[in-house]
Amino acid sequence: MKSKGKFGKYGGMFVPETLMPALEELEAAFNKYRNDKKFNRELNELLKDYAGRPTPLYFAKKFSAVCGCRVYLKREDLLHGGAHKTNNGLGQGLLAKYMGKKRLIAETGAGQHGFATALVGAYFGIPTEIYMGVEDIRRQHMNVLRMLVCGAKINPVSTGTGTLKEAINDALRDWITNIETTYYVFGTVAGPHPYPTIVKHFQKIIGKEARRQILRAEGRLPDAVVACVGGGSNAMGIFDAFRNDASVRLIGVEPGGKGINTPYHGASLTKGREGVFQGSLSYVLQNKEGQIQDTYSISAGLDYPGIGPEHPHLRDIRRAEYTTITDKEALAAFRLLSEVEGIIPALESAHAIAYAIKLGKKMKKSDIMVINLSGRGDKDMDHACNALGIKG
Repeated sequence: MKSKGKFGKYGGMFVPETLMPALEELEAAFNKYRNDKKFNRELNELLKDYAGRPTPLYFAKKFSAVCGCRVYLKREDLLHGGAHKTNNGLGQGLLAKYMGKKRLIAETGAGQHGFATALVGAYFGIPTEIYMGVEDIRRQHMNVLRMLVCGAKINPVSTGTGTLKEAINDALRDWITNIETTYYVFGTVAGPHPYPTIVKHFQKIIGKEARRQILRAEGRLPDAVVACVGGGSNAMGIFDAFRNDASVRLIGVEPGGKGINTPYHGASLTKGREGVFQGSLSYVLQNKEGQIQDTYSISAGLDYPGIGPEHPHLRDIRRAEYTTITDKEALAAFRLLSEVEGIIPALESAHAIAYAIKLGKKMKKSDIMVINLSGRGDKDMDHACNALGIKG
């Protein structure tokens, strides 16, 4: 059913017939429980008492001086689990419980979604398996250990580049084989309908809080909201609350890798073109023959050749704009924010920090920028410090 779950012309359900019953069951359950009082009361209690919401909106005074405007950080790095992924993990985990599923599976790149699913599986007492590329296992060993400690099984994926794309492929194969008992906790606003809608629904709390918090702090809306974009869930989570505010620029920052004009990047929207990939029509990095290209980013969570279908729609209607940051720029921002604020960002979030430095120099001193600090950098310490030449 290509027409379902569309954002303009993007999205839809481009999947084998064998997967349709599972997606239809998931859509029916989501529609049943999304406004259910009992479900939402339980989810809100989990978000508050277990995950630690609301997260702060922090005025970064010293970083603001660097940027040249007033900069606030939405501190998703302080959420239990260390990133925004916990919002979606709890929402989908609770949905799996209400559906009576006996097993959870998930894909992960940076390991944050894998860990979020592992901790949710532990909380609900549901056996959990995580698919993760061997390259990402190497880069994100800390998160691998955290998943294992929570009792999850890790399934290494060695095909292709051994990164997020291949992990999703293997998770989908597992789901097709075990539809009746298994819930696939998809991690971002990509994939076939209804996943882009489900994931955004559970991440919208970021923007709702940020909007309320900035109005309380400044008495007005920000001039710009900035977030990194791989699949796009943290960006969609904060963009949605400001979507109807024309005065607020929404800016997504993609991974430029070793350079946007080299093959070594993951900027799907900036450098890709329309195509069907992993269940939906969106923008994809592909060659002239339509074969999916290998991607590269120093950030495992952004190392993905596709993007959620609502993002190209927002660009087409000129409601959001997208740009890129290289590995080198992200690493410099990683170190700068750590040194001036004592806040170590995830390498994913460091892409947004790096662009904020550029953007701030074009803004007035009184202008306000909100950055979604989507995760903390504990998981990236070995990888980032090796790249920066920092030795302990």
